[in-house]
Amino acid sequence: MEMIERNPVTGIYPASPDYIHALEVRHLSRLLFVSGTMGIDAEGSAASDLDGQLALVWANLRSILAAAGMTVDNIVRLTSYLRDGAFVEPNQNARVRALGGRAVPTTAIVVETLRDDWLVEIEIIAAG
Repeated sequence: MEMIERNPVTGIYPASPDYIHALEVRHLSRLLFVSGTMGIDAEGSAASDLDGQLALVWANLRSILAAAGMTVDNIVRLTSYLRDGAFVEPNQNARVRALGGRAVPTTAIVVETLRDDWLVEIEIIAAG
């Protein structure tokens, strides 16, 4: 599988270091679409704060990816749903750490979550 970043430099605003406009994936053999994943532990309880929920979200995503024989290196698209706009920077930092600095097309949306204790939800697309 080949991944090619597509960041045009004319006619569009510049991409930031942690963001790319597009990622072309060539010669892939499969796609994995992952539902929105929460910062919830194995017993179904949400962590009490944003940092705890982000840690659980990424642990849960790693488990889902592993079940498909993939890692975070296979992520080609990511959408974050944040309960509060103040969560943008911590979410960005957690994503950069989780992906080892690799940029992927990403979107963050501020939403009302289904439960008050759910602070962040992340969905991904992975390719292999």
